[in-house]
Amino acid sequence: MLIKLQNGFVYDAVQNLHGEQRDLYIQDGRMTNAPSPDTKFDAVYDLTGLVVMAGAVDIHSHIAGGNVNTARLLLPEQHRNHMARRLNQPFSTAKWSTTDTGYRYARMGYTTVVEPAMLPVNALDVHLQMADIPILDTAALAILGNDDLLLRLIRAKASQQQINDYVAWTLHTTRALGLKVINAGGANAFKSNVRQFDLDDIVPEYGVSSRQILQILQTAVCQLGVPHPVHVHCNNLGVPGNIDTIVATMEAAQGLPMHLAHVQFYAYGNEGSKGFSSAAAKLLEVFNRHPNITMDVGQVLFGQTVTISGDVIAQYSRHRDASPSKWVMWDAECEGSGGVVPYHYRENSFVNTLQWAIGLELFLLAEAPERLFFTTDHPNGAPFTAYPELIRLLMDADYRQAYMAGLNQEALKLTLLPSLNREFTLSEIALMTRSAAARLLGLHDRGHLSPGAIADVAIYNPHGYSAVEQLPGTYFNQTKTDYRAMFANAAFVFKNGHLVVKEGGVIASPAGNAQIVHPHYDSRIERDIQNHFNHFYSLKLSNFKIDDVTFHRDDNQRFRNVANR
Repeated sequence: MLIKLQNGFVYDAVQNLHGEQRDLYIQDGRMTNAPSPDTKFDAVYDLTGLVVMAGAVDIHSHIAGGNVNTARLLLPEQHRNHMARRLNQPFSTAKWSTTDTGYRYARMGYTTVVEPAMLPVNALDVHLQMADIPILDTAALAILGNDDLLLRLIRAKASQQQINDYVAWTLHTTRALGLKVINAGGANAFKSNVRQFDLDDIVPEYGVSSRQILQILQTAVCQLGVPHPVHVHCNNLGVPGNIDTIVATMEAAQGLPMHLAHVQFYAYGNEGSKGFSSAAAKLLEVFNRHPNITMDVGQVLFGQTVTISGDVIAQYSRHRDASPSKWVMWDAECEGSGGVVPYHYRENSFVNTLQWAIGLELFLLAEAPERLFFTTDHPNGAPFTAYPELIRLLMDADYRQAYMAGLNQEALKLTLLPSLNREFTLSEIALMTRSAAARLLGLHDRGHLSPGAIADVAIYNPHGYSAVEQLPGTYFNQTKTDYRAMFANAAFVFKNGHLVVKEGGVIASPAGNAQIVHPHYDSRIERDIQNHFNHFYSLKLSNFKIDDVTFHRDDNQRFRNVANR
């Protein structure tokens, strides 16, 4: 099938396009070069006055797994819905169901999303949930760093190659795209009644430090050639003064690639009368000196949400702040722990206003937006559905200033935000949410609209999708744009060349694929793993293995190895 998208204003950093009006072409699910002048098209879309970008890529959003399901169970009032069902999908309008997740992301123009915290023991559940999310391509990052076998290997002074084989086996067996480390050693230390765990603290009974664990796993990811750097949730999340922790973590990275997750929660100083202040400027100063580091923000936005994390120390420390007052802490055999704590971010709160401001400071002060990524750590800082609000805050300084008037002024005085007048451009939004994000994940077939890329295309109306017919020949910058309305409901979204969203509504729900890596490993490591399972696990090792056939796909192609592109 050959499709022409004509006269749109295209934003694509890979092709150095920054709003140029041009035609694009889709053939059989891929972007393609312009055909000969006499070619007949199967469909032509007039995009005059509309903004065209590649489908957006979210590198860090908790959309599947045990924590997500526990949150659903804990907060049924947040997802019950009795509206009529659409598209013959059960629960298609139930809030925060898998179907609803796919629809909501697609309506905003997102086509690829990464679940950043998959416990290996829970991998099958994660993949089954992701397979149930329509439209989106997905991926998951496997968690290591608190598992008993790894800590035993390090304690026994196993070779780096043996660690590499274990990491590669884990990625291969769980069908992961990369590796996640959450407060390395902290969940294991929590079992020995440790309630604060720093980078150089020692895990009881194992004699290894958090720094050791992190550096060994970082080295493994690099030596295995996994495209996405080790994805790090640092120690001391949410603790005043933790700026020192994240700085130390950057300096511990050995000059190798490392990605630091939801860094807003680590940009905290301890100045002022309340012992809590912004350290965003200091964080960015150090970040600018470390080109090997990438970060995502984890922006806080106001309203009800639920925090979910494998960092049991951080979650337990705030369980008394649960709103509503109910919470869950759990432990997985030999692998890790975590917790689910509902939370309401309030505009009149000193702490919450400061968190909101720190995230925006990080965005607006950043000198390298191609290394700083767009997340709310869904749902921890805010639901992903708040992305359009965040885009408006970044692109409209007048709106941002007006919004600050209703917040806690004492907190704002401890930040640089009131003096920042920078406004992000559409090119910067496209860079952060498309091309740079795809490149960071090693997904080079998306995030751009070059010939050969998969035809994931998001098209936006600067005046709202319902006004498309009113815009012939009108360029959007002639009037003030409501960027929240613009990015909340795309005019059109194509997934693999198929139209799935029209005028803000989902019209088709094809299945997506899981993006994975298959690094090589010495199969002899399986003997050590099997022996460990025999001694310490109630599960069989075979329970970990995930195959295409499990998902009953007609094309038997649920999983896509990024190395095969």
